[in-house]
Amino acid sequence: MSNDQSVLVVSATRSEAKHVPDGTRLLITGIGKVSTAIALTRALSDGPPVDLVVNIGTAGALHAHHSGLFVPSTVIEHDISSAELTAMGYPVVDSWTLPDGDGTVLASGDTFVADPIRRDELARRADLVDMEGCAIAHVSAEFGVPCRLVKVVSDSADEAAMEWPTFVDAAARELGTWLRDADLVGRSVVAPG
Repeated sequence: MSNDQSVLVVSATRSEAKHVPDGTRLLITGIGKVSTAIALTRALSDGPPVDLVVNIGTAGALHAHHSGLFVPSTVIEHDISSAELTAMGYPVVDSWTLPDGDGTVLASGDTFVADPIRRDELARRADLVDMEGCAIAHVSAEFGVPCRLVKVVSDSADEAAMEWPTFVDAAARELGTWLRDADLVGRSVVAPG
């Protein structure tokens, strides 16, 4: 990554961004698709130019063999009735392909997945689940800005997911290390959140 590129690192929570390197241009959006879409839209509309959006955060694993850090190749919005809306004549985009991914699929929606039955349903379509990735991809695409999603597995999207707060710091450390290694340092800008 060239240091002359303007990179905006986006995180839903300050705890997930706790170990972002100093000097990184950072936007904290709040949890969920709506707050994320609003915050990123404002940043891309009103802020300095952005060449790349990098979303860092945690994700639930939808398969037992998934752990560690992932850079998804595809993100799908799992909680919108796209097939039904399209059938009624209102086509909905609910999937985005991302460059430089590792082949994993991230299911994204406003539902905090802590139910094994819901996890198993999502596992038929995806590898990981989060609450902001599709909003990042959607807004970035609307502005013509490439984006990359970087997720660390924090839980298994089951009953244990309610322990998420206890796992966030370890995930944040891994995300901070990834950012340092990727050399994604720019000007520091933090939005309220």
